[in-house]
Amino acid sequence: MKLKFHTADGASASEKDFPIPELEGEKGVQALKQVVLAYMANKRRGTHSVKTRSTVHGTGKKPFRQKGTGIARQGTRVGPQHRHGSVAHGPQPRDYSQHINKKMRRLALKRALFDRAKEGEIEVIERWESNGKTKEFNGTLGRIVPTGKLLIVDDAWSDQTILAARNIARLDLREAAGVNAHDLCHFDRIIFSEGAIGKLLGRLDGGSQS
Repeated sequence: MKLKFHTADGASASEKDFPIPELEGEKGVQALKQVVLAYMANKRRGTHSVKTRSTVHGTGKKPFRQKGTGIARQGTRVGPQHRHGSVAHGPQPRDYSQHINKKMRRLALKRALFDRAKEGEIEVIERWESNGKTKEFNGTLGRIVPTGKLLIVDDAWSDQTILAARNIARLDLREAAGVNAHDLCHFDRIIFSEGAIGKLLGRLDGGSQS
């Protein structure tokens, strides 16, 4: 598949062919949905908690006599119908994490990469160069993709590049060894270095865990 290929300074571009795996029809779509949901679920801490009748602070004494008051009988003041009482059927701490196997993760990553490339939302730069200056690095990005939320990927990031990129609000950095299907779906545009996309394609061939 042909992708837009930029020089290191972003000043000129051409098209270059990359062996991105192509998927027919709806193959991998359901896997992509399930994997993205799993990544989102795994970020949830699950620490939400409300006080039940057994944990809310309050007396267990009967508030008034059973009969003769003309109002509904009450056995305690800690019930959910009372002010400062407990909560009925409220959320309790739980584990939201989902396990996704290696085969499904790889299929989802293939589908995400193929879809974004087909829509023209993936570009490749020869290499990432930086002297640590945010203004110059942002200028390079502006020549490639002027607007939108960006994911940039390299096979390994230098300290100088991290320093230059850290104050750019629309930008996020990933390494090719750790990029996942959720990352590829979450950003408006994605820019790989030539080395990074080669490493990612190696992962999709089964070289390492996806």
